[in-house]
Amino acid sequence: MSFRDLRNFTEMMRALGYHRLISMENFRTPNFPLVAEVLTWLIKRYDPTADIPADVDSPQDRVIFIKSVAEFMATKAHIKMKTKKLYQADGYAVKEMLKVTTVLYNAMKTDVSKLQEDVETNNTVNFDISSKISELKEARKLASEITAKGASLFDLLGKEVDLREARSFVIARQLDINQVEKSLSNSIKAVQAEIKKTLNMIENVASDEANLEAKIEKKRTELERNQKRLATLQSVRPAYMDEYEHLEEDLQKLYEEYMTKFRNQAYLEQLLDEYNRAEQDKNEDIEKMIDTIQTRLKEDEKRFNNKLKDSDSEDSFEGLIDNDEESGDSEGATAHKRPQRPSHNRQRQGMSDNAAERPRVQGSMGMDLDDDDDDDDDDDDEDDDSDDLGSGSDIDIDDEGDSDEDMNLPPGPGLRMKQPPPDDDSEDF
Repeated sequence: MSFRDLRNFTEMMRALGYHRLISMENFRTPNFPLVAEVLTWLIKRYDPTADIPADVDSPQDRVIFIKSVAEFMATKAHIKMKTKKLYQADGYAVKEMLKVTTVLYNAMKTDVSKLQEDVETNNTVNFDISSKISELKEARKLASEITAKGASLFDLLGKEVDLREARSFVIARQLDINQVEKSLSNSIKAVQAEIKKTLNMIENVASDEANLEAKIEKKRTELERNQKRLATLQSVRPAYMDEYEHLEEDLQKLYEEYMTKFRNQAYLEQLLDEYNRAEQDKNEDIEKMIDTIQTRLKEDEKRFNNKLKDSDSEDSFEGLIDNDEESGDSEGATAHKRPQRPSHNRQRQGMSDNAAERPRVQGSMGMDLDDDDDDDDDDDDEDDDSDDLGSGSDIDIDDEGDSDEDMNLPPGPGLRMKQPPPDDDSEDF
């Protein structure tokens, strides 16, 4: 026992978290209750499920307690403790308890240091599985072997019932001395035959070695001969090598020319595709424009036909008005005489003679006309139609302040028509 051991023991117990302070003066004299309490606490700290007797009143109980503690530490922790010194419960017992305390204290320090290292390394961990491939293969191989061994063991255990009966029968059977001697003599002969065969093989080792040496020498001479032949073939230039190099240069030039032409062809094909695509887009635009022009011409034709129908209906309406005038004159009704309405078969004013003589083209199958000319002709036709309608069929009976160009008719029964607004083209009349 030494002062250093006592000091280390008290400090370690304080670090492990023992519930009371231990003084170095506690072990100057034998103190078995304190030793028993410390041992119980250490065992519970090592294994919480350990079952240790707690009765230490009688000497017999103390012996049982010390033996139980020593046996537990020997089997679980592989720590050999001297029971005699533990039973003394003095400074020598402290030296034995220091063994267990040192193990627990080192484990606590190792856990703390490992936790700190794990925290530090987890931030910059680089897991490389390539270095573990061999171990992985070995583990896979062992796993397959364990599976195979387990399957064979299961089969053998399944046969254990029959084998147990046979084994029991053989063991219970009385041995025959003659049969035992015969079996032993057979075994001895088999062993002697194996020994003789092994001795023959040992004697033939020398001859086999000589044969192997001869074969090795033969292979060595062949190897030297082949190496010399290879060196000769490498040093000699073949007769066709110049032609081969010339053809190789020509092939390189042809390949470069081929690559140039191939690139040019690919570029030209790309340009051709772009040109065809542009032409297709242009044709589509032209077709859309032609469809638009045809649609416009059809609409103008429909509008012109509608205007012609309106003018024909106005002519019939004027005939009815003339009949009413004649009937009014025969009855002696007083009405203002209006000048005779000009004939409706006049040529359209606002159109040139060339436009009047030119035949009208309907649809899109006629001559190829510009869009601007078609638009101007359509505007002129619309102006002429408006002039005809404004001058021929617009009649106002009630207005008295009309110009001299307007005609007045006597009021008829239920007949009233409004005068259209003045047209800019009326000056042509």
